[in-house]
Amino acid sequence: MSLITDEVRAKADELYHGDAICQEKSKFLLTEMDLPNGLLPMKDMLECGYIKETGFVWLKQKKSTTHKFEKVGRLASYATEITAYVEKGKIKKLTGVKTKELMVWVSIGDIFLDDPPTGKITFKSPTGLFRTFPVSAFQLDGPDGVKTVEEHKDVPEAVEV
Repeated sequence: MSLITDEVRAKADELYHGDAICQEKSKFLLTEMDLPNGLLPMKDMLECGYIKETGFVWLKQKKSTTHKFEKVGRLASYATEITAYVEKGKIKKLTGVKTKELMVWVSIGDIFLDDPPTGKITFKSPTGLFRTFPVSAFQLDGPDGVKTVEEHKDVPEAVEV
């Protein structure tokens, strides 16, 4: 069941439909929040929205995808719907994003930059596990800065542990 209802859409200060505009606006929002613009590489986006008052943002894509961040050698899985609360240098209460640690998919709940800035970004799971990487690993070099490894077709969604 979708977290994004018509009531939520009605509150949106910004609401866009279509891949091209959603790609542009999601990268712009990340940049505006001083976050690397390659954090949420999505494919075939259907909708994105932002409620400025609360910082709530959502992104929808046609199907879940898996991406590899080459600079850190990590796989990340993106569900069809991603939600979060954003503020300067932070993404909180993130849903729909998982990363592979050893052989287990782990949900990511928070992403934040070090304060004061050290060039590092930390990814934290709801269970308290965390990893820190260089910010540059998630900054897009160009339009294809993040490589898509595979797309899920009839594969069940990653299981949360």
